[in-house]
Amino acid sequence: MKLEIACFNYESAIVAARSGADRIELCAGFEVGGTTPDFEILKKLKAEIELPIYVMIRPRGGNFVYSDSEFNQMKSEIEKFGSLADGFVFGILDSGSKVDVERNSELVQLTGKPCTFHRAFDEVDDFDSALEDVILCGFSNILTSAGKGNAIDNFGKLSDLVRKSDGKITVMPGGGVRSSNIEKLKTSGANWFHSAAITDGNQSVDANETKKLKL
Repeated sequence: MKLEIACFNYESAIVAARSGADRIELCAGFEVGGTTPDFEILKKLKAEIELPIYVMIRPRGGNFVYSDSEFNQMKSEIEKFGSLADGFVFGILDSGSKVDVERNSELVQLTGKPCTFHRAFDEVDDFDSALEDVILCGFSNILTSAGKGNAIDNFGKLSDLVRKSDGKITVMPGGGVRSSNIEKLKTSGANWFHSAAITDGNQSVDANETKKLKL
């Protein structure tokens, strides 16, 4: 199995890289589930670690329906991070809780790199049509807990999504993924898993938890 660790600061990314992570999702805004990080942190990390780093592009917390100015901000941030990021993480919905195919496709094309559609996916009304829309946009991965709550709470739906993805896209369980439940989650058929590896409620990755997730 492969493990992506969400890192909200420089120190966490270093810990994740030294503790067995296969990829880092770099973001800020821990309290709102992730926003666009500081470019200088990415720059510093790329000089120190070789692990692939995917950068979150999210202008604010809250819903995933963005104004024209917010969308333009996302495009500017992709261009800013493009020279250093190994991939990007974002997701835009329309006012009807569906995947905004036009805007997401534009961003994926702009990056020219692998992209993950993040947990905005959990807020769509129809997972089957959303899955096809995300594939159509050109994303490489979907980060999802398959609905409200944590991944383990939606194990059946998650397993169904993995099956329906059928090699066309990687469905990556995320949301409350910990060493205490990853063995069960592995039986979903997923190969990639996403965790913040936080054990004490702060914003820092726990080295021992990361290692246990990889066992």
